[in-house]
Amino acid sequence: MAPPPPAPRRRRRLLPVAVLATVLLLALAGVAGVLRPGPVAGWLGDDAAGPAAAAAQPPEPDPSPVLAGPDANAPQPTAAGVRAAVEPLLGAAALGSRVNISVADLTTGQSIYARGGDDGTVPASVTKLATGVTVLEARGPGYRIPTRAVAGANPGEVVLVGGGDPTLAVDGKGFYPGAARLDTLAKQVKQALGGTAPTKVVVDSSLFPGPVHGPGWDDDIPTGGYGASITALMTDGARSDPEAARKTFDDTHGAAERAPQPHLTAGRSFARLLGLGGDAQVTQGTAPAAGGAAATGAPAPGTELGKVESLPMIRLVDIMISDSDNVIAEALARQVALARNQPASFVGGAAAMDEVIGELGLPADEISLSDGSGLSRNNRISPSLLTDLIALAGKGDHPELGAIFGGLPVGAWSGTLGDRYRVDATAAGAGVVRAKTGTLTGVHAIAGLVTTAEGRLLTFAVLTDRAPAGDSDVTRQALDRIAGALAGCGCR
Repeated sequence: MAPPPPAPRRRRRLLPVAVLATVLLLALAGVAGVLRPGPVAGWLGDDAAGPAAAAAQPPEPDPSPVLAGPDANAPQPTAAGVRAAVEPLLGAAALGSRVNISVADLTTGQSIYARGGDDGTVPASVTKLATGVTVLEARGPGYRIPTRAVAGANPGEVVLVGGGDPTLAVDGKGFYPGAARLDTLAKQVKQALGGTAPTKVVVDSSLFPGPVHGPGWDDDIPTGGYGASITALMTDGARSDPEAARKTFDDTHGAAERAPQPHLTAGRSFARLLGLGGDAQVTQGTAPAAGGAAATGAPAPGTELGKVESLPMIRLVDIMISDSDNVIAEALARQVALARNQPASFVGGAAAMDEVIGELGLPADEISLSDGSGLSRNNRISPSLLTDLIALAGKGDHPELGAIFGGLPVGAWSGTLGDRYRVDATAAGAGVVRAKTGTLTGVHAIAGLVTTAEGRLLTFAVLTDRAPAGDSDVTRQALDRIAGALAGCGCR
């Protein structure tokens, strides 16, 4: 795998994630201001306290948008104008021998310019846009992933059942803010057991069958800090030391040591929270079916003893895209599989994502996946499918899909674009390019949104999978020059 890009400056967001997602979504629709409660409030559970409590609260002021909205009356660029702006840049040596591109108008969805637009290309982490859209469609923005504990076959046995939440934390020191916690679940279990003392923890991670590493992954991915064994039960994205990983995120570019058996590591943490010591009291197994006979004073086997739930899907997608979190991406691909009654495996996730792409009316023959993160070199996505997908999410016909925009990095501002668009050749894209990036050795990609100099909002995707080995920063800057050219012209 290629060396990671320079660490982006982790700037404090000016708006909460949910509100920023709303601002961007409404900006795409040309609406000024943000009204709450609205669909995002419902997805996040803001109405849980009921209408009376909501009425008692003073109205929230409209937040100031971080990014200016597009001009609804701005002229659409022409094919000749876009061609003149970008074609001279496509031949840069740093981009290699195959550069495929698609540029479309977001408002109309109309293709403006393409070269190799329908050709399947290795997308790297740009794959996460497809993962985000399909899981939002299949599960909905408000869906939360459960982690359960049930009574085991014998009195005192507790079965920890993984539901596929990759952000689950052991306690309040976890990697992901606001994540569900095992210490909360342990308290529920102790209360449900009553006078029965816990004696053993059984770890049930059977929801995710098949290999734990993806087909087409480079050999160093499972141990290189960016990937992990994908299991239905894990804590902190399988990070061995979540506190240290959080503190050193900028310095390590997000890489962190991962537990080789995340499900057993989580089970051992849970056993300690229940007051059990020693790894021998943690085994792997499956939960018994509910309905069995109960021993005197003990819950019947299969009885639910407690449950905690993840952040809502809208927030998981935001984290996945903004931090390019590969482990979350693989977990979300499996949620698509579960929603479409497919095995929650690499194969099942890919098949279910393809199914949802077709349901949305997109050309499913232009996407072929082996994983949900983009780590696999077997993945193929066409640039035009990416621009179609982004346009569909921005049109407003599927408001649930607009959640992908909240996490998109912004040129010279946030995420993987935080330190890009800062030189004269690309500066036109600062603040107006919002895009997901992707990098593997020899593979570079960028796809997202750009506002032209005249205020027209375009969607674009540029993918190259035959870039020469060498300085990746030079290749990334060559890609940024293309997006910067779209930002800096009226292209008419």
